[in-house]
Amino acid sequence: MKSLIATIALTGVLIGAVAPARAHHSFAMFDFTKEVTLTGTISKFDWTNPHTFVWIDVVNSEGKVETWAAEGQSPNYLGRRGWSKDTIKPGDKVTLVLNPLRDGRTGGMFRNMTLPGGKVIDQRGTPQ
Repeated sequence: MKSLIATIALTGVLIGAVAPARAHHSFAMFDFTKEVTLTGTISKFDWTNPHTFVWIDVVNSEGKVETWAAEGQSPNYLGRRGWSKDTIKPGDKVTLVLNPLRDGRTGGMFRNMTLPGGKVIDQRGTPQ
């Protein structure tokens, strides 16, 4: 009986320790050897954990609107660097630079963005 209780307890501890590690993903999906520059309109900005996301509507070479998603750092990380949930707003006309997804889908890792008025923001420090 003691062995069964010990096994159940150990299993619970192991599951608890593994769960946070499984929640974080790899950045292998992004091609850090390439950068894509997009000019368009912010359609959505998610200030959520574990990572922020920016959606930008861009007119492609065929004249059709594509929505690109850019993954950013966590709100906690960005907040310590001067960002807030209102730093980027839907309707803002911006230029966004990202490292694209390796599989060619319309998305990537946020690098920097030029906001209306020319202010450049990135994830390394206070918005400039």
